[in-house]
Amino acid sequence: MALIKPVEGKHPQFDDNCFLADNATIVGDVKMGKNCSVWFNAVVRGDVNFITVGDNCNIQDGAVIHCTYQKAATIIGNNVNIGHNALVHGCILKDHVLVGMGAIVMDNAVVNEYCIIAAGAIVLENTVCESGYLYAGVPAKKIKPITDEQRLLLDTLPGRYIMYSDWFRE
Repeated sequence: MALIKPVEGKHPQFDDNCFLADNATIVGDVKMGKNCSVWFNAVVRGDVNFITVGDNCNIQDGAVIHCTYQKAATIIGNNVNIGHNALVHGCILKDHVLVGMGAIVMDNAVVNEYCIIAAGAIVLENTVCESGYLYAGVPAKKIKPITDEQRLLLDTLPGRYIMYSDWFRE
């Protein structure tokens, strides 16, 4: 069973249809929408500020979602995919976003709708990523518009993770 703990009297809240892997950790002021999944070794730590996660989001293996004390909460929209070992910290991810494996999105960054943050990219503090683009590199830069195929991926990948999570339900 996932580690779910209150912090300072604030309890994580999530829909009954969320999948929480046995060794996922969700603590503090965290609110998750419907059909979300938090995968193996992922941590969602709302101890120093709040974290909200919309519907149909997946937080993949080893990802860390955190925030900054008295400075930056983390707000994640609907249909967001957070790749393996990604770090999402004190930022805003709007709807239909993919944060690639090992990528980092830092405080007060805003990743707008239909953006892909490439694997290993680092989105620096206060960066605003324009809707409909691929960002890559260190620091992350706007590379090119997403393709129709990538847009379709952003629309369909959350549904795949809902299906995958069904494989693990008892």
